[in-house]
Amino acid sequence: MNQDIGRLAALDIARSAALLGMVAFHIVFDLQMFGYVPYGITAEPFFYWHARTVAGSFLFLSGFSLWLAHGQAIRWPAFWRRWIKLAAAAALVTAGTYAAFPDYFVYYGILHSIAVSSLIGLAFLRLPAGTTAAAGAAVMAASYALPSDSFNAPLLRFLGLATEPAVTVDFEPIFPWLGPFLLGIAAAKAASALRLLPRLALPHSPVTRLLAWPGQHSLVIYLIHQPLLVGALQAFAFLSVWLF
Repeated sequence: MNQDIGRLAALDIARSAALLGMVAFHIVFDLQMFGYVPYGITAEPFFYWHARTVAGSFLFLSGFSLWLAHGQAIRWPAFWRRWIKLAAAAALVTAGTYAAFPDYFVYYGILHSIAVSSLIGLAFLRLPAGTTAAAGAAVMAASYALPSDSFNAPLLRFLGLATEPAVTVDFEPIFPWLGPFLLGIAAAKAASALRLLPRLALPHSPVTRLLAWPGQHSLVIYLIHQPLLVGALQAFAFLSVWLF
């Protein structure tokens, strides 16, 4: 059973929650960048796992949505329209961060990860849910078992198997982040087989629409929230010199 993602408000609300977590983390990250909170706070366990949970949520929901949209038959025009938007947005993030932070620019962030995972995910749309879930778990486990110095070459960094840390402000490589994406596909398959998807279509109400709205515009919000946050902090820093 294939479902229209537009009717499943619960998924959009889940995306809204992930967006809220992302914005909360970036507020702390930006405060750290401007010196308003101690340097290194985002590397502490709470914020480290907070960031990984948020990234994993986005990838899981993206995998879930891929199956909802194309699980019964791949609608190629729709797939490529969405994929081109993702790829263009990822390129914009790379260009923007290279201009702002050339030593730490994003060369394989969350949008890059979703775009590449979407291509790989096509190969799993017809496989059983159990097989897909096992592949997702294997990808995550391999990120701990397979790292090698041979993957430290710059052109191989996107795999996530290097032994040297990545110097970038956002990094979600194939290993382990393809894992949550495949788990999302598996979860959608299982939910469909168990006829659970209709339960995600929440009753329409002003509250439901309000909570779902950010999730329905997640790409735009992702692209604009950091420039707005950084701009606001820059304005505050400038005004504080004159007012305080």
